[in-house]
Amino acid sequence: MTEPTDALAPRTEEEIDPHYEPVIKLTEQVDTKTGEEEDEIIFKMRAKLFRFDSSSSEWKERGTGDVRLLQNHDTKKVRLVMRRDKTLKVCANHAISADMHLQPNIGSDRSWVWKVAADYSESPPTAETLAIRFANSNNAAEFKTEFERAQTINAGGAVEQPKVEEVKAEEPASTTEDSADKVKSAEKAEEAAEEKEKAKGDQEGGKEAGEEAKQ
Repeated sequence: MTEPTDALAPRTEEEIDPHYEPVIKLTEQVDTKTGEEEDEIIFKMRAKLFRFDSSSSEWKERGTGDVRLLQNHDTKKVRLVMRRDKTLKVCANHAISADMHLQPNIGSDRSWVWKVAADYSESPPTAETLAIRFANSNNAAEFKTEFERAQTINAGGAVEQPKVEEVKAEEPASTTEDSADKVKSAEKAEEAAEEKEKAKGDQEGGKEAGEEAKQ
């Protein structure tokens, strides 16, 4: 009579762990193209993006991540690109044109709304009404400044660079006082030397007059 086997009981026989070598070894790394290799990041800030769904008349979230302004090395044109966190899926990709106007969102000082004629985050590109929200009003204001700067660049206009004023280092008060004291000391020493020379000249003149009187 055979004893019932227990699956959890320890086995007395040597267990075999088979190992198979792969038929094809992948030794070469494949470079993933993002389409941003010819671009330079000129602005980046974390934000949350929304799109207006006209069918339901409500705002729908597109994703949270870094909104970036990318400038092409050759054409110098600037576009807006945003990818979702973790998945890095593109949720906004459009050129920045002069007819785009950032409108403040009602009841918020940290978000903007604008219309896009062709957003290339989906295929085929679609016209969208987008809204973006930042952590605070300062970030929102900075985004607006850089967005309008990109519009000027794409329009071929000159972009004003921030002026840097030259600041001359002020001479410490102690150094100024020391210099004044040195000048006064030099003047006093010069006056003393002149008085000494004058007194010496007077003495020599007196001696000459006495000798002439003796003769």
